[in-house]
Amino acid sequence: MGVGQGKGRKPATYEDIEALPVGWVGEIVEGLLYASPRPSVGHLHVASRLGALLVQPFDWARGGPGGWWFLDEPEIHLGPNVVVPDLAAWRRERVPEPPDPETPWLSLAPDWVCEVLSPSTRSTDRVRKLPLYHRSDVRHAWLIDPLRCSLEIYRSGNRGWDRVGLHEGPVVIREEPFEAVPLDLGLLWLPRRGVTGPKGDAATPP
Repeated sequence: MGVGQGKGRKPATYEDIEALPVGWVGEIVEGLLYASPRPSVGHLHVASRLGALLVQPFDWARGGPGGWWFLDEPEIHLGPNVVVPDLAAWRRERVPEPPDPETPWLSLAPDWVCEVLSPSTRSTDRVRKLPLYHRSDVRHAWLIDPLRCSLEIYRSGNRGWDRVGLHEGPVVIREEPFEAVPLDLGLLWLPRRGVTGPKGDAATPP
């Protein structure tokens, strides 16, 4: 839900986030407060597995080039806006190390973000947060839909986001900015009861 600017209303503030019930996640985009319940198990499964696939080669440099550091659900302040992406990563050439571990939030825009879509956040992620990320000079964005078993790849362009990839099902991909290592998307998807998953073997891209 979005609450904030409008006739007779003041822009949302951080105090509005702090006033939310326990277990709710609050974000502020363009003066509006967006509150959502904690994500479902399927949502968390996809986010945690993607993080596991990326951290070893790109953060720890095990089987990959390294050069990045990652955070799960970081609170990021982009000017007056407050966002909590499911995953975010920074290039070490720009930000060598994470901040003090006692820091509750960050003000440095990441180089890559990933949002896992859910019924309660789908519209906010696409319509509100993606444009904000572009304006904040985030260079890459991924959108994952666990229900459709799909991944969308976006690159920042002059006038907005350019979608440069769309993948569905248990495929193996190489996609920017992590094209140095193949990623098996089949490891992300939870089988749903009564639903038969996509058939066929995934081919490793060249």
